[in-house]
Amino acid sequence: MGRRSERLSKQGMLASDLAGEGDVIQVVSRAFDVLRCFEGHEARLGNLEISSRCGLPRSTVSRLTHTLTRMGQLVYLPRDQKYRIGPSAVAMSTSMMKGLQLRNLIRLRLQDVADQLPGTVGFVIPDRYHLVYLEFARAANALGLHEGTGSRISMTSTAAGFAYTAALDMDVGDALIAEMEREIPGDAALLKARIEDNRHHLREHGYVLGCGTWSPHINGCAVPVWSPQYQTFVVVTIGLLAAMFDENRLHQEVAPQMIELGAAIGGLLEGAEGDIFANRIERKPLPVPVRNNNKIIKTEDTNELEAGARRARPARSVRARDGRR
Repeated sequence: MGRRSERLSKQGMLASDLAGEGDVIQVVSRAFDVLRCFEGHEARLGNLEISSRCGLPRSTVSRLTHTLTRMGQLVYLPRDQKYRIGPSAVAMSTSMMKGLQLRNLIRLRLQDVADQLPGTVGFVIPDRYHLVYLEFARAANALGLHEGTGSRISMTSTAAGFAYTAALDMDVGDALIAEMEREIPGDAALLKARIEDNRHHLREHGYVLGCGTWSPHINGCAVPVWSPQYQTFVVVTIGLLAAMFDENRLHQEVAPQMIELGAAIGGLLEGAEGDIFANRIERKPLPVPVRNNNKIIKTEDTNELEAGARRARPARSVRARDGRR
């Protein structure tokens, strides 16, 4: 792998951009900014609306939408004088769904927790200053939080965002916050004020809480998990009604289940590249974590750890100190 590729894969996003190295092709970055404006297949936006959403000059947006339309990424609607997501973008996203079996297994894991806790359990992936739900599950009696697949949540005010940024290498996390301060200063302040506490709590306990930061009525708990496929941290998270689950109850009742969920999802992600297309991934019982020197390991790994083996384990903990915090 080349040096630039190593930099880009350090935390699964444009680390070189965040570090100020300036080797990002701006026109490509702006084209993706335009596509991000379309939340949902039915979204219809004009150049002025796109310009307002992504903060680019209207003339720049006009050139980008013209090019993206020629490429099939957008479709122009003459009657509305607006654009919507095009067939090429849909086809590209569909090709990314080949891991549907894995996602189904992840959804089952999420549902295992949702059946025990009256909240919304999610599996999210980072997208610039937000996180996007790839999968979710909730109990029939879930109250308060109703996010769904494709929903975007803030990285600066949610338990999932706190967990993701706390898991990043310190230099990468600090560079990301610095970028946020330039782009979204108001939102970045909350994250910056608590990043050190989040990092400390994640190292010590393996999870992060967010109580009333996104909404005064919602408390959350989240666990970051390293994804070999995406070369970044993904996050398993749960949102619960604050009136039912205060901070103490999150620590005592919710966090242990989320840590187990994170270990299970980590095991699925570790085995996905070799097994997902061969239909050999099985749904196994949630692992029971064993604590050893403040680490969470899977019981089947105990002998290997005692022997000092260094090879990759089925489920990574952010406390395993494997170079990714």
